[in-house]
Amino acid sequence: MKVKVISVLEDNYMYLVIEESTRHALAVDAAVPKRLLEIIKKEDVVLRAILTTHHHWDHARGNEELAQLLPGLQVFGADERIGALTHRVSHGQELSFGTIRVRCLFTPCHTSGHMCYFMWEDDSPDAPALFSGDTLFVGGCGQFFEGTAEQMHTNLTQILGTLPKDTKVFCGHECTVRNLKFALKVEPENEVVKEKLAWAKQRDDEDLPTVPSTLQEEFLYNPFLRVTEEAVQRFTDRTDPVEVLRALRSLRDNFKKPKERPNPQAMLAFDWGLFGPFLEKK
Repeated sequence: MKVKVISVLEDNYMYLVIEESTRHALAVDAAVPKRLLEIIKKEDVVLRAILTTHHHWDHARGNEELAQLLPGLQVFGADERIGALTHRVSHGQELSFGTIRVRCLFTPCHTSGHMCYFMWEDDSPDAPALFSGDTLFVGGCGQFFEGTAEQMHTNLTQILGTLPKDTKVFCGHECTVRNLKFALKVEPENEVVKEKLAWAKQRDDEDLPTVPSTLQEEFLYNPFLRVTEEAVQRFTDRTDPVEVLRALRSLRDNFKKPKERPNPQAMLAFDWGLFGPFLEKK
């Protein structure tokens, strides 16, 4: 099982999962058909199905076009709002695509119909993969657009958090640096956060993806998975895990990058009116 990470739009990821023995493939969150078809041609594979995590346009907008171009294409998801849907799946349902096994994990909150996909191959030495959409990010979690903190807590602790610790996490967006800057604010003494943030910044500078992470790693630096840690509870001034999660999400929603301080000489020039002649000319 080979996973191709495909960067699209502003910060989205879509994925092509290839069964190497048959050269058949699955797409996860096929948002940009043209780009996906380019990769399919380059990899010389046949696309058999699309797995859509949720209905938002930046995850599902390519479904209709691909269904028209590829007759017989199967589209799986848990929400009737997903375009070109052919198979509505439910929590715990298992699918097989050749040797690739898929378990559907229902994680409502970001949207009411959000589904994650856990994939593995029997008798393979490779770690399993989780396609977490906008539920779990590297260093963060999705916004609660259509759900509650209680739902997200269940998603993170009872559904995704109980998967094998070596599971590779492939999320829906590249927002790792921003997530880890917030994580560092939550736990300023957490050395793992500092190291991961430095690594993520380097990847960002080189225009490289920060996915996948692993579930084991996420428990070390992702504050939304660390709601029982004393430092995280102290930061939120809460102790109940759901309330800690609720407070974290609210604080993360309002988290701003530190503003760059203006150049002192430029500020003095404005104060003294030295830019006036230039501004008048414009």
